[in-house]
Amino acid sequence: MTRYCLAACAALLLGSLAARAQTAPAPAAARAVDLAICLDTSGSMNGLIDAARQKLWAIVNDLALARPAPRLRLALLSFGNNGHRKEDGWVSILVPFTEDLDLVSQRLFALTTNGGEEYVGRVLQAATDRLEWSRSPDALKLIFVAGNESADQDREVPFRDACKKAIGRGVQVNPVYCGPGAGDEATLWREVATLADGHFAAIDHNHGTVAITTPFDTDLQKLGGDLNATYVPLGRKGAEGWQNQFDQDKNAASVNEATAAGRAATKASMLYVCSWDLVDACAQKQVKLEDVKDEDLPEALRKMTVEERRKHLEEMSKRREALKRQIQELEAKRQAHLAAEMKKSALSADQAFDYAVRAAVRAQAAAKGFEFEAKSAGRE
Repeated sequence: MTRYCLAACAALLLGSLAARAQTAPAPAAARAVDLAICLDTSGSMNGLIDAARQKLWAIVNDLALARPAPRLRLALLSFGNNGHRKEDGWVSILVPFTEDLDLVSQRLFALTTNGGEEYVGRVLQAATDRLEWSRSPDALKLIFVAGNESADQDREVPFRDACKKAIGRGVQVNPVYCGPGAGDEATLWREVATLADGHFAAIDHNHGTVAITTPFDTDLQKLGGDLNATYVPLGRKGAEGWQNQFDQDKNAASVNEATAAGRAATKASMLYVCSWDLVDACAQKQVKLEDVKDEDLPEALRKMTVEERRKHLEEMSKRREALKRQIQELEAKRQAHLAAEMKKSALSADQAFDYAVRAAVRAQAAAKGFEFEAKSAGRE
C-alpha cells in the first residue's frame, strides 16, 4: 500500500567532523564536490529540519548518479539560533567538510530550534571563510542557505558583501526562501542568487516534501542493516563509528520507510565512506594488517592469526559487494515504482527543499562538466 507523507521540506545534506575526518581516498577519476548546508534553526523552522532529515539520503543518491564520479564532502551550519554565541552572530559550524555522512545525519537529528536573529550575511561569511574548501580548479563549490526571514537583517555583515566574497572565491550561493516566491523578502533572497551566481528557490517548508512507501522499502532496509555486519571497526574511533552507523539506521527508520530505504541505497553507493573500517583500509593499502594491534580489533578477531584475519576481511569485502549489488537492483525497481506513483497521482515535489537542492546541484554540476544518468527521473 502506498503512503504519502507530506512532511517538511529541506533535504540537505547532509557528513562532517568537529576535527577534519580522515577518509579513504577517492579514485583518481573522482571530482571534488563541496556542499555547505546552512539551515535557519530559529523557532519557526522545525519543518525545514524535519525535511532535511527525511531527504538527506535522496539528495546524496541523486548526486551519486553524476559522472565523472564525485567525491562528496558536506558541511552543516546552523544560524538564527539563540543557542549559539551572540558574538558569532548566532551562527555555528555543526560539521566542517567531511565525507562521513553518518556524522551529518547524527548532527541533523540532534538539531533543535531556538528563536534568534537570522543573519544571512553572517552565516555566508562563516561558510566562506571558516570552511576548508577544495583547492582543485575543477571542484564544484556550493553553499545552500535556507531561511524564512529577510536576508537583510545583518547590519554588521551585509549579505551583498558576503555574496561577493563567496563568488570571488569560486563558491556559488543558492538561496532557498521558505515562503512565497513573490514579495519584498523573496526579492532580497533572489538578489543573493544574482550576486553569487546561484539558483533561487521558494519552497513550502511545512508542506512540500513527498514521501512514498514502496513494496521494496522493507527489503532495502534489511539489506542496509546486513551491510553493517561486513564492517570491521578499528580502534576506539572505529567502535564509535560502527555504533553511529547503527544509530543512523534507527534515525532514518524513525522518520518513515522511504527514508530508511533511501539510506540503504546511499550505503550501497560510492559516496558512503567509513574511514574507521578495517576492510577498506586494508584493501586500499592504508593499513598493514600485520601492524594492527590486537587491542584495536573486535574481540572475535583477536584470537585469529594474521592470515585468518586477512581471509576474514576478504570474505567481508566479497559479502559487502554482493549486498551492494542486491541493494542497487532493488533501488532501481524502487525508483521506477516512485516515478509511476508520482505520475499516476499527479504529485509534484517542486515545493520541497530537496528538489531545490537537487535542481541547483544538477544545473551547476553540468556547468562543471558533470553528466547525470537518466534513470534518476523517478527519484522522489
